[in-house]
Amino acid sequence: MDGDPMSPHDHESHDHAGHDHASHDHGMHEHGARHHGADPASDGWDVLEKAGEMYRLGEEFALATVVWRQGPSSGQPGARALITASGEVYGWIGGACAEPVVIREAQRVIASREARLLLLGQPDQVGAALPEGMLFIAMSCQSEGALQVYIEPVVPTPHLTIVGRSPMAHTLADLASALGWRAEVHDAADFAAVEPHPRSIVVVATQGHGDEDALERAITARPAFVGLVASRKRGDAVLGYLADRGVPRELLDRVQVPVGLDLGHTTHREIAVAVLAQLVQLRAAGKLTATGTPAARALTPPAETIDLVCGMTVRADASSHPYEHDGVTYHFCCVGCRETFAKDPHAYLPADHATREA
Repeated sequence: MDGDPMSPHDHESHDHAGHDHASHDHGMHEHGARHHGADPASDGWDVLEKAGEMYRLGEEFALATVVWRQGPSSGQPGARALITASGEVYGWIGGACAEPVVIREAQRVIASREARLLLLGQPDQVGAALPEGMLFIAMSCQSEGALQVYIEPVVPTPHLTIVGRSPMAHTLADLASALGWRAEVHDAADFAAVEPHPRSIVVVATQGHGDEDALERAITARPAFVGLVASRKRGDAVLGYLADRGVPRELLDRVQVPVGLDLGHTTHREIAVAVLAQLVQLRAAGKLTATGTPAARALTPPAETIDLVCGMTVRADASSHPYEHDGVTYHFCCVGCRETFAKDPHAYLPADHATREA
């Protein structure tokens, strides 16, 4: 959609993509994709390796794959990119027209955890009916290419750390493993040397054997979730003791005690079922995310505006080639649109604005 060599407008827009071509950094780029070669299959494998690395680290992201193209378009079938909740991109999915749209839709996929199939192109390319489940997004690039992009959420496997050596602790680990979760069991002494990850789920089940030290260790690491297996009376006593030791109230308030759904009278091992049931419930509700990460906060869509030259929806920030005219800042999809506007702003300004100037 951005690669028609015969279009002067698009030829100018290559200046917009050029800064990416000049960079061979293999890391993540906010609001920009990595360009490193003409072989989309090779790029795709690199992206999958990066995806595997992020998955093992517990990062949540979206994976975008080009499944169809109609030339001229810079996106190629099989091209992939992963996009984080903050809008960082690793890989190549398309040029100046397609990329901002894919980033925006990927952020929505991460927030909803529901996959989307996009058709990016001209309205006359849609045909009589749009296939069920496909989202059409009109593009205004002069190349008149089209892309189908499949975007899927990647939600990492939960990491459950259980502190305690009781039969219930091992039962909980076995049940979590049966669901495909990563589960590990530590006694209180071993846990002193463990560094919980911000996305870890920690359940303290020491049951009177060093509860206070284990819980303090857990909450000061600020994992995604901390639960204490104890009665409410015992839990209040432990939290009160930690408060007297100077542990901040905001950390103590994050402790779920007693942890687990109320299943009524249960055996010692059955407590594990109640605990896992609550964790599954919280995960389904999206409440087991790392504190302070983009996925943990409600996703605030970036401000958007219309490119007055081509009609595309673009981000209203520094990434969208801002140009100031008469005290107002306008944003554009590429350098070509910005320069076209700069040559004759009145040709593109809304009629009411032109009337006010007159």
